[in-house]
Amino acid sequence: MKIVGISACTVGIAHTYLAQQKIEDAAKKAGDEVKIETQGTIGIENELTAEEIAAADVVLLAVDVAISGEERFKGKKVIKVSTETAIKSPNKLIAKLHQLV
Repeated sequence: MKIVGISACTVGIAHTYLAQQKIEDAAKKAGDEVKIETQGTIGIENELTAEEIAAADVVLLAVDVAISGEERFKGKKVIKVSTETAIKSPNKLIAKLHQLV
């Protein structure tokens, strides 16, 4: 499965990057392709391309705040969770995505 997404927390520091790492590790462990864009205090990093979004089976938004560019995912299956969920239960989260897709 191909997963793309965004992580962003209220402060834009720790949880943004923790969520990205946990999601990527869990997805790779499950055999998925994954790319998570971060929207933190230093701006957008690891930005998703239109091609990556188009090829994705699912979009995972691990966000606690409003994000920029959400309209890019129009027409895609989008799952939204808190960064806390992504950090505390990444393997369960990836398993849930598999069920939904």
